[in-house]
Formats: sequence, structure tokens, C-alpha cells
Amino acid sequence: MAGAITTGNHPKALVPGVKAWWGRAYNEHTTEYTDLYDTDTSGRAYEEDVGLTGFGLGLIKPQGSAISYDSESQGYTTRYTHVTYALGYICTMEELADGLYPIVNKRRSAANAFSMRQTKENVGANIYNRAFNATYTGGDGQVMICNTHPTKSGSQSNVLTTAADLSQAALEDMSIQIMGAVNERNLNIKLMPQSLHIHRNDIHLADKILNSGLESFTGDNTKNVVKGMFPKGVKMNHYFSDSDAWFVRTNCPDGMKHYQRMPIEFGIDNDFDTKNAKYASLERYVMGWTDWRGIFGTPGA
Repeated sequence: MAGAITTGNHPKALVPGVKAWWGRAYNEHTTEYTDLYDTDTSGRAYEEDVGLTGFGLGLIKPQGSAISYDSESQGYTTRYTHVTYALGYICTMEELADGLYPIVNKRRSAANAFSMRQTKENVGANIYNRAFNATYTGGDGQVMICNTHPTKSGSQSNVLTTAADLSQAALEDMSIQIMGAVNERNLNIKLMPQSLHIHRNDIHLADKILNSGLESFTGDNTKNVVKGMFPKGVKMNHYFSDSDAWFVRTNCPDGMKHYQRMPIEFGIDNDFDTKNAKYASLERYVMGWTDWRGIFGTPGA
């Protein structure tokens, strides 16, 4: 320890109390970033996902002729480099000596935890907020959602063909597009919608569209064909910045990923020169995407 504080309120002795307060702040939204990614742990400075192209269709073998051979080649590589997020605060020697420790630390430790949780939610949502931003690209050199993902069979798309705000017609078009997805060699794959991710402004509209027995906003007695389209439900995210954009996660096995390198830690140390007590929380993780087929979307009309 850098320097001990010789008051009755020694910070080391009070760490259990601070940890008990840590995490108590305003009423908060339930954790939302976990709806946006599949979570895994990591034991290295970075993780890499390497794509493979697979093979094309089988070819006719004329009598007496040799079998045609295909070559599987390596696709693009996605690297997930962990980022460290940290935040601290100070309790002065005078606050400790004057018995203000319980008051200031209860408030500051709760605020510290609140900020760290908000940080993680913003980091997770920002991948989606930047889904159409040319500054932020993935392993294939393209933005997360676009119509120019390069493959062995030409460019492929995970953006709604005609940009549209959330509606029943747009959801039908999106589901048809997802179910028509192909792999690197233009072979059909069983890609299906799993969950719908929306801005808070669309929550009531989504409920009307997806939970009505009949088609919404029409006078027809037509069955609502999009009801039950998303087996994992509708996920509203309070940290999405674009009120028109919406996204659909699919059953693609290597789509949106969150690697946790170090779980959040909360600790204390003393400063020798000032005799102040320093408290800090720290966490390492990274979020991103590997296979763009794991997410489809539109920026809205």
C-alpha cells in the first residue's frame, strides 16, 4: 500500500462497507447490452475469428473423366482487441479524519458503479448506432450493415433493400430478405429472424404490429402474418441514438459478439504524499461482429 492513513476510519478496514454501497444509485434500466450480443470469455489480449469460404456445388462427372476438385480458402479475419475502461474517485485525508467517510463514500461509490454500467451500455449500443457509418468498418472492410459485403460469389447485403421506418410491410420484406440469405459460395443457408431491436420511440408501434391478431392499421380481416416472427422477442434499447433505425438479429452462429476479458473490479489504494484514499473500478471487454449475417437492419426512411 502506498501510504497508510492513521485515523480511526482507516480506508482498508472500510472497504467491505464501500463494496456494499457500490452499485446502489438511481433506479436503472435492466441490462440491455446482453440482448445485442452473444457473450463469451477471453484469456488473451485479443481474439480473432477467421472465416472460411466453403465449397461450391457438386459438378457433373462425365463417364471416364476425373472428379473436379474445389478449394476452400480463408475469408476475412475479424480481430477483437480488448479495451480497458476505468473510473475512480478520491476521498481526502480530511474527509476521513473528520468522519465524513460514510457520507461521501456511499454517494461516490454508487455514482461510480452507475457510470461504469452506463459506459458498458453505451459501448454496446454504439456498435449499432454506427452500423451505417463509413468510419467504422468490420473484418471485411465494410460497415456493419450495407449492401456491399464482399464474398466469393459477389457482393451481398444485410440492409433492407428499400430503406423504411418500422411497419408491417417493412418487417415482411426484412424477413423475406433474411430467409433468402446465402453463404460465401451462393449456397442457401437456413437464416431466420430471432429478435427485433428498436429505439424507444417505436415500442408502442412494434407492440401494435406484432401482437395484434389481425393486421394493424387496416380495415381488413386479414391474419397478422408477422405475429410470432421473432421467437426471442422485441428488445427496446434506451441507448440507441437514431429513432428511425431498427435491427433484426438472426440465428447466424458467429454474428454479434461480446468478449469479456476481465470482469469489473473495485479497489482502493492510498496516496503517500496527500494521504488521500483512492477508489477505482476497472473492466476489460470488447464488442463487435464477425459474420454480418448475424444482423440485418435499416436506417429508416
